[in-house]
Amino acid sequence: MSKTYETVIGLEVHVELATKTKIFCGCSTAFGGAPNSHTCPVCTGMPGSLPVLNKQVVEYAMAVGLATNCKITQYCKFDRKNYFYPDNPQNYQISQLYLPICRDGGVEIETAAGKKTVGIHEIHMEEDAGKLVHDEWEDVSIVDYNRSGVPLIEIVSEPDMRSAEEVIAYLEKLRLIIQYLGASDCKLNEGSMRADVNLSVREAGAAEFGTRTEMKNLNSFKAIARAIEGERARQIELLEEGKKVIQETRRWDDNKEASHAMRSKEDAQDYRYFPEPDLVPIVISDEWIERVKTRQPEMRTEKMERYQKEFGLPKYDAEILTGDKSFADLFEAATALCGKPKKVSNWIMVETIRLLKDNGMDPDEIPFSPENLAKLVNLADSGAITNTVAKEVFELVFTEDIDPDKYVEERGLKTVNDEGALRATVEQVIKDNPQSVEDYHNGKEKAIGFLVGQTMKAMKGKANPAMVNELLKELL
Repeated sequence: MSKTYETVIGLEVHVELATKTKIFCGCSTAFGGAPNSHTCPVCTGMPGSLPVLNKQVVEYAMAVGLATNCKITQYCKFDRKNYFYPDNPQNYQISQLYLPICRDGGVEIETAAGKKTVGIHEIHMEEDAGKLVHDEWEDVSIVDYNRSGVPLIEIVSEPDMRSAEEVIAYLEKLRLIIQYLGASDCKLNEGSMRADVNLSVREAGAAEFGTRTEMKNLNSFKAIARAIEGERARQIELLEEGKKVIQETRRWDDNKEASHAMRSKEDAQDYRYFPEPDLVPIVISDEWIERVKTRQPEMRTEKMERYQKEFGLPKYDAEILTGDKSFADLFEAATALCGKPKKVSNWIMVETIRLLKDNGMDPDEIPFSPENLAKLVNLADSGAITNTVAKEVFELVFTEDIDPDKYVEERGLKTVNDEGALRATVEQVIKDNPQSVEDYHNGKEKAIGFLVGQTMKAMKGKANPAMVNELLKELL
């Protein structure tokens, strides 16, 4: 009889914080930039240089902790994690082991199986390492220290997840919370959100956890889901063959859809942690926690409820608009300008999302202003331009952020409501299409649709369709 296995998964999620400067020095944290151009003696580990803590890092860490229901450690400090690696200039990393800033939290996720809470063991602050660039051609490795000293928080979950679906739901929930807080843009492709997956399998019903492996190098949700499925299958196969799973760190290769061992990991890992001697402990007062609490923004669930109550939007619209902070910001700003929430929602949900998809862009790359979206909504809604014209103008708003009012005016795209001009065109169309006129008189209602189309064509799509319909019925 074949055994059934349960997968047990915990995540370590590293998030690069959206501060303008690094955690212990004044260098820029901007992504990109020529190699080693955002560096100084502190972040390149020069002897005698001293770290100075960036206060904003502590506030972002507290904000994320409060939003994920953690307890804030009011007396916390930094520790040195010693290891030797070329991308780590001081030969140690300043992190938090003994007293991390946040502990014992959790977030609620929802999957097809229902709701559950994934526990958060701790969140700690630390500095990022540099980046090694391997040059296959020259057979050398070169190092870029721009990323060295960029502030991170590491969010360590409890081993509460049981499937790839739960892992993705948890990551999406975290990403939304952090984006809403403005603490990070959480772009997996730029490395500002990275997840290491700790996974083990055990026979269903077993009390003990199996031996876990840790998988690194996961830079998209799809890669994470594939890596989980791949590693689960690999471990089950070993157990079925009577072999042991070795505790190790593995690197996932998304192109090959397979992982390979990087290094074995003992439990007693000797990083020789000790309290960081160059930094004083951080004492967080009740008042400071309160100040951060009062600045917490409205989160997704509250926004969704408000959109339905205040703007009368359907639940479906509210879900899509709050599913990304950029959509929510655009919706609120454009609605404040034109006062037509449902119309704004439709333009975002249909045309904006379509054009983002066509151009392979993320919502945070929306290139146009809420002002121009509001102007377009007003033009289309008042009947000043037809739907066809509105869609054409929107494509230009999307690509060039043009002013719809000016554009429509300059190009004479306004709907023709002048009955005299329309009557003349309709008479001409009737004269040119005797067959359709006859069909209409013979009871073929559809024939009028053809005549409306011909009139619109003659008017270059600028005629008021309702007026055209009325005139045709009258003249026929």
